[in-house]
Amino acid sequence: MNKIKTAILISGNGSNLQALIDAAAAADYPAQIALVISNKADAYGLTRAKNAGIPAHIISHKEYATRDAFDRALHAALTQAHIDIVCLAGFMRLLTPWFVEQWSGRMLNIHPSLLPAFKGAHAVRDALAAGASETGCTVHLVTPEVDSGPVILQAHVPILPGDTEETLAERIHKEEHRIYPEALKLLSKR
Repeated sequence: MNKIKTAILISGNGSNLQALIDAAAAADYPAQIALVISNKADAYGLTRAKNAGIPAHIISHKEYATRDAFDRALHAALTQAHIDIVCLAGFMRLLTPWFVEQWSGRMLNIHPSLLPAFKGAHAVRDALAAGASETGCTVHLVTPEVDSGPVILQAHVPILPGDTEETLAERIHKEEHRIYPEALKLLSKR
């Protein structure tokens, strides 16, 4: 089976990375996790990649004078590795329109809300503050406008009485780990 070469971009723990690694271990899964890139040297996701035998690179945004220079270095690393699809998994950097255009239709993101509701970096906190009865997570194609690309999959998560940001985020993460591998599978078969 010819598997689609996929790179995962991370900044932290890498729990969604792990879900993708686990899914890709199946012989019939259409994508191969071929590269992990972190913009932070201390990201635990780098250890997850190493444990799975996946090449991993650190490309620190702090080493580049501009966002554009960082994105061009990132693009060069992805191109050099012959990557077909990019998955953002807790990658805490806004990407330039130029970079997004290079990967148009081939870059996924996971967001902890039912987009278009609660865009941005504090979606779980915002859902609680709004008194919403439910939230969830969304896997979408990345477009230049943040958290606005076409939806691939969503999962609903009820907000329970007494939920804190931590308890709700934990339940959302379980759904993220379920739908992100499924969304990558769908995109890989296109």
